[in-house]
This record gives sequence, structure tokens and C-alpha cells, in this order.
Amino acid sequence: MESKSYQVRVRYVFEGVYTIKSDTRENAIRLVEKDCGFVMGGSIHSTLNDDALDWNFSIHPEMIIRSVRLAKRNKKR
Repeated sequence: MESKSYQVRVRYVFEGVYTIKSDTRENAIRLVEKDCGFVMGGSIHSTLNDDALDWNFSIHPEMIIRSVRLAKRNKKR
């Protein structure tokens, strides 16, 4: 039986908490949106001072398979 190629669309979800020192709720949201992030293959990063930020995230994401479809075959000429 011939092997087929499939495209499997996946979403990885990391969930956690940033603890931010801020004077308002809105500013705390702005600080996380502007100064906190994650890069696949890297780590949690922030441009905030260590005394203004703490974080707690699992290092293992939840995997959600969004769809599976047969890949289109290229026609040989």
C-alpha cells in the first residue's frame, strides 16, 4: 500500500500566570502585552525588571489537533 502525506494542523497552548507590580489593572495588562513573551525553542522573556515580575508557566503545552487533511499531490510531468 502506498504511503500518503497528510497535513495535520496543530495548536500548542501554554497557560500560566504573570504576577505584575502595577498601579492599575489596565497598566498590568499593557505591561504584559508590551514586555512579556515566549519564543518556541527559547524561554519566557521580559524586558521588565525582575523585582516587578514573576511568572509561573508549565513547560509542557496542551496539544490541540485542529484538522487533518490529505496533502495535495504534485503532478509529475
